[in-house]
Order: sequence, then structure tokens, then C-alpha cells
Amino acid sequence: MYYSSGNYEAFARPRKPEGVDDKSAWFVGAGLASMSGAAFLIRDGQLAGDKITILERLPLPGGALDGIKKPKKGFVIRGGREMENHFECLWDLFRTVPSLEIEGASVLDEFYWLNKDDPNFSLQRATVKRGQDAHTDGLFTLTDRAQKDIVKVFLATREEMEDKRIDEVFGKDFLASNFWLYWRTMFAFEEWHSALEMKLYLHRFIHHIGGLPDFSALKFTKYNQYESLVLPLYRWLLDQGVTFRFDTEVTDIDFDITGERKQATRIHWVADGEPGGVELTANDLVLATIGSLTENSDEGDQHTPAKLDEGPAPAWDLWRRIAKKDPSFGRPDVFGSHIPQTKWESATVTTLDKRIPRYIETIAKRDPFSGKVVTGGIVTVKDSAWLMSWTVNRQPHFKQQSPDQIVVWVYALFVDRLGDFVNKTMQDCTGEEITQEWLYHLGVPESEIPALAADAATCVPVMMPYVTAFFMPRKAGDRPDVVPPGAVNFAFIGQFAETSRDCIFTTEYSVRTGMEAAYRLLDIERGVPEVFDSTYDIRSLLAATSRLRDGAEVSLPGPDFVRNRLIKKLEDTEIGVLLRDSGLLGDD
Repeated sequence: MYYSSGNYEAFARPRKPEGVDDKSAWFVGAGLASMSGAAFLIRDGQLAGDKITILERLPLPGGALDGIKKPKKGFVIRGGREMENHFECLWDLFRTVPSLEIEGASVLDEFYWLNKDDPNFSLQRATVKRGQDAHTDGLFTLTDRAQKDIVKVFLATREEMEDKRIDEVFGKDFLASNFWLYWRTMFAFEEWHSALEMKLYLHRFIHHIGGLPDFSALKFTKYNQYESLVLPLYRWLLDQGVTFRFDTEVTDIDFDITGERKQATRIHWVADGEPGGVELTANDLVLATIGSLTENSDEGDQHTPAKLDEGPAPAWDLWRRIAKKDPSFGRPDVFGSHIPQTKWESATVTTLDKRIPRYIETIAKRDPFSGKVVTGGIVTVKDSAWLMSWTVNRQPHFKQQSPDQIVVWVYALFVDRLGDFVNKTMQDCTGEEITQEWLYHLGVPESEIPALAADAATCVPVMMPYVTAFFMPRKAGDRPDVVPPGAVNFAFIGQFAETSRDCIFTTEYSVRTGMEAAYRLLDIERGVPEVFDSTYDIRSLLAATSRLRDGAEVSLPGPDFVRNRLIKKLEDTEIGVLLRDSGLLGDD
């Protein structure tokens, strides 16, 4: 397997790999990583779909990409996914998958046209004092010291950031800036999370620094991620003959490890309460999703808090059993044994009439019933004790949604702090109480809040113990390589497998691991798209530098005549053009 870029590789069709007709494939988990891996085995590896089986403990596919209407509860979305132009592997996948909305179009076509016609951006990124504009005004408010912190982390080696926390490499000035407010709420970073992941995010999205305050860098699907992404991919895989075995919990994988050679030899599972499994040869490929950010998620309802489930976690326990068999299989407890640091809670609020949406419209500055972009990303309540954020995507967010309903997603990073209205922790709140706290920060008169929360909305809270587990401080070897050294017939995929310089908590990362696993195991003769290289683009770096300085010119030491003479020498050169285009030298 190798990485590539450009049209030459992007549009090439690989030839059929040698020996592929003798192979079969088994996937552990039916999340995006597995489904994309299966699609690449079929499309690019030309493995027959009827030789692929996907094993899943839950009764439906999609993993963390969810969206469902629960009987007696209402609509539920545990989280949302933000996407951008340069999710190279994701778009490589969905250019093949037919749209369920538009005849003759792919999912990529549908997504592309939608975001061309209705581009995303926010008109109010943050509020204070119960729905008033926080006047962050698109500024990062980074002091010279905070800017130096960013540069230092950006230029550091990966090894220098290993096993370090964010608050160990960034000072108080940075942590008090608007930049950190935007960043932490957009990506769900905490101060105790990994400095290495923070560094990787800076490199990965340096081309989008300018779009961070207003989310103009982002693109979203028409509906929730299950209906817009998972369902069309699932149907395409079924059409190819792929077998999905739901309600099947994989409990272990056996390996024959001899010297440097490693081969998966058996998958163990429990289905319908009965133990079972399959023996594997070298021609039976195993692609196993390890760990899970949504494992042990618990739903409450309008009158019941979601519970924090710290009990046995099947996905994590599976990885622990696997990891004991070889040091190259990773260290799951680095990520999965810190629930107080990796948990947070989200809630799905469904408004039932037009009483609440008028408050949404005041903050979003758009009609939530328009069918177009509403908030354009999360609105962060800057002075919320929970550090609450909420978003309204294009409506309807579910195909089953009534035209007079609005579906809102709410989440908070500090679930153990007392709220500003309900005087309870989010973790202890019912859906109705979470709605009350949200309405308070929308600016609803306090006397009206209890009635509106009870009669004008329903809310389903979800507690997720491991949702930011992959952000825990780590070092090389804590995550196993997608294909570990010596592996002949197996790969690890998903958010806890290690690949190149991409960053986690994205749909792109899941698809990339599935693609790399498929290409490595079948020796497919086409390049995997490399991570977008904006971190090596001087134009992106200069533009980001200008934005991080809130547009301030670079000051040069010495008297003005020296500065002017230097600029005069540069102005007719390529360097001068770049500096002026980025705004770093102004228009003297």
C-alpha cells in the first residue's frame, strides 16, 4: 500500500488482485470503518460481496453514526459529524454509493449540490447573559504569549508531545482565548486531553483556521448521519451480497504468532445466547474495529436521567483480550480506563410547536423551518456552568419528522457541575430538566420555562462514558497499526487504530482505516489518498498566521525607513505577493 494524490491516481481503476477469488472477509463491528472497508474490498479489490460477513452486537449498522426515532421517547442523535472538502477517503467512498434521494446521483453528488446551493456558516457563534450575542466577533484574542504557544506546539516533534496534556503545553493566556473556546467546543477537547492530538488537529486543519469562528469551513448532510450516510451505504452493501449478522457479539480472536508472522486463526462470538465462531485460514481476512466511543451509551427520556454505565464494556473488553496476545496490538487501558475524563452527555430536543422555535430564530438569525442552514454549527453558551452548546441543522433532520417540529442537538462538556437554572448536574437531569436549562440560556422568560419544557418539547438525554477516550494523552504504540508488523490476514480499524498523520473523531479517519486495511490485505495496486497537505502549503500557513493574529500586521524591529526599504525590496517578488495576500504586511 502507498499514498498518492492527484487525478492520475484518483481516477484510475486497479486490476483484480492476484488470488482474490480464494479469499473471504470477516468484519468485527458494523460501524463506518467496517462498512467502508467492505466497500473498498468489493469496488477496488474485486472481492465478491457474498464472501464478506459483518458481525455486529447491536441490531442495526452505523456504530457512532446514528439517528433514530425511538418508540415513546422520540428522536435520538448521540452526536453529529462535521465534514469538509478534504475528507479524501470519505468522498472516494461515497462517489460510488448511490443516493437514496436523487435518481442517478451518488451520495457525494447529493452532498456536493446541497452544500453548493446552501453553504454553511454561522451568524452567531456564542451567547452570554441568556441569549445575548457574546461578541466574540470572529476574533481569536490570542496574546503574543498564546501565539507563541501555538507556534511551539506546531513546530514540535510528535515525540515531544507524547503523553502530555494540553494544559501542560499551553499557558493561561491561550486557555482564556476565544480560540480555545471555539476549538474546545467544536472538537470536544478538554484541558486534560492529549497535546499530541491537539497538534495533529492543528496540522490537519490549518487551511480552515480562518473558518473556525463562523464554521464556514464545514459542510453537513441533508438529514441525520444515519439516513444520509449509513443507510445508502448499507443498502449498497446488501445489493452486493454482503451478509450482516446482527445481535452477534464477538468475544475474542485467536492468533497464531510464530516469530515475526502473525495470523488470525479463529473468531469467537455469542449469538442468541449461544457461543459460536469460525475457524480461519490465511485466506480468511479479519478486519476488527477496536474500542468504541459510544460503548455503554445510556438513554434517558423526558422524565428519566441517562445513567452513567461503568459496567462491563464489550468492545473494550474484546480489545483487552486481543491486546494481551501481542505487544503490537495496542494498550486499550490508556484510553478506556478514564471515564471521569472521557464522558460527556448530549440530548436531543424535539420542539412540538412554534413557541420555542421563535427563540431559536432570534439567536440563529434564520428561520428554522426554512429547510436551509439554521445555526450553521453549534452555538456555545459561553457563560454556561455546563459549557453547553447546541445546534439546529437543516430541517427536517429526520424523514419521519412532522413539518411543525424542530430537532435540536444539545451537548455539554462539564456534566458534573450544577446548572444555572435547574441547580442540578446535567448527569442527574431528566430530559425535561435539560430542556429547562437550555431554554434559560435561550432567553425564555423564567416564568414560562417550566411549561414550555413540559408541553412544547420532548428530550432524550444520552450519557456516553467513552466519547472522548481517543483524546487521552498517549504515545507511540498505544494504538496498534492498521496492519501490525507480521500480520498476514488481519487488520485493526476505527478510531483506535494508528494511521499516518490524519486525526481522529472524524468520519474521514474511520473510512481511511477501512481503506488502508483493504488495500494492504489485498495488495490493491491503487494509492490511498494521502492526507491533505495544507500543513506544507506556505499560502495556508501565512493565511493562518494572519488569522491567528486577528489580522494584525507583523511588526518589524527598527525605524520605519528600514521597514519601508525592506518592503520595497520584497514587493515585486513572489514573497512580497504572498505576504500582502495574507495581510501580514498591510497595504503601505
